Amino acid sequence: MSKQNSKRMNKQTPAADTSKATRQSASLFIAAASALGLLVVSVIWLWPGVPADATEITVYKSPTCGCCNKWIDHLEDNGFRVIKKDLRDTSPIKAAHGVTPRLASCHTALVDGDVVEGHVPATDIRRLLAERPAVKGLTVPGMPMGSPGMEGARQDPYDVLTFDGKGRTTVFSRH
Repeated sequence: MSKQNSKRMNKQTPAADTSKATRQSASLFIAAASALGLLVVSVIWLWPGVPADATEITVYKSPTCGCCNKWIDHLEDNGFRVIKKDLRDTSPIKAAHGVTPRLASCHTALVDGDVVEGHVPATDIRRLLAERPAVKGLTVPGMPMGSPGMEGARQDPYDVLTFDGKGRTTVFSRH
């Protein structure tokens, strides 16, 4: 075979060049899409925050209350998924769930059928959900300094109380 014929056989046609370019582009696209997918999965899996299977808690609060927002941060830091409901007046929610004025605080939360009133620590909420005592819920009456959301220079002792539908209370934990 002559050198000229050999050169002709080794030369690719423009159609072959286009086909090769298309395959390369498709390969690059697939590689980029795979890398992007891996990145998205990694970010979701490694992102610090509330897990998808976190316990959901709904918090009814005043839109202007800073300590309520700090308590919500405490819950989220401890693995709860919080739904915030800002209300001008939380007293109807409290009354509907058996929170009397002597048990009241600034916010009321509902979690898995239980009531959580005030600055109750997340560990006590988890214990309530695990033990399931026959009560309406937990309360920290008032706003004791040093409770979650009420951190400051002072740490006052406070009790977390259970309460039932008849207004009876018992000490659930001491802090």
